[in-house]
Amino acid sequence: MTTEIISTDAGDARITWHRAKKPRLVLAVSHGAGGGIEARDLRAIAAELPGHGVSVALVEQPWRVAGKKLAPAPKTLDVGWRGIWPAVAESGLPVISGGRSAGARVACRTAVELGAAGVLALSFPLHPPGKPEKSRVDELLGAGVPALVVQGGNDPFGRPEEFPKGTYELVEVPYSDHGFAVPKRAEIGQDEAVAIVTDAVVKWTGSLG
Repeated sequence: MTTEIISTDAGDARITWHRAKKPRLVLAVSHGAGGGIEARDLRAIAAELPGHGVSVALVEQPWRVAGKKLAPAPKTLDVGWRGIWPAVAESGLPVISGGRSAGARVACRTAVELGAAGVLALSFPLHPPGKPEKSRVDELLGAGVPALVVQGGNDPFGRPEEFPKGTYELVEVPYSDHGFAVPKRAEIGQDEAVAIVTDAVVKWTGSLG
């Protein structure tokens, strides 16, 4: 694991690398508006994917590196993501653009522009909780590249059945919320829920190359 600071027009971002020994792909993945790269799904993906030939770059947006508690406007998040892209694409390998929640929206909005090989959307925030009329589905449908959505069965930002049909793949993590946490009464445990996430990502990235 190595860490580097990348200067962007939105401030300094930080990349924590989990490299594969013989990489065939790079997955650059960022956090949401309410947390960092310590999220359970991001940690699990970073631990699992290198063993399958995928180097993982966990990206901390400039606002997070600066110690701020609130994420800036989407346009500023996109600026930060564009700024880190040369560093994650430096190897010349295909790069998957990914993120959880707000980070997934960034990945979708910039995928075609940056030449991403695909988009990984973890807990895509289809709409604000309780406000399905404020849909963000156009961002997902407009990604323009192969996409995988991994969504909690009880995610208040959008349950799997709320997603329209599209060219993307969708995998449900039963019982889980926006952070893929499952209640104690659920028929699956927390480790099993996280394994559903990592298994889906391993299978999907295997189909990309």
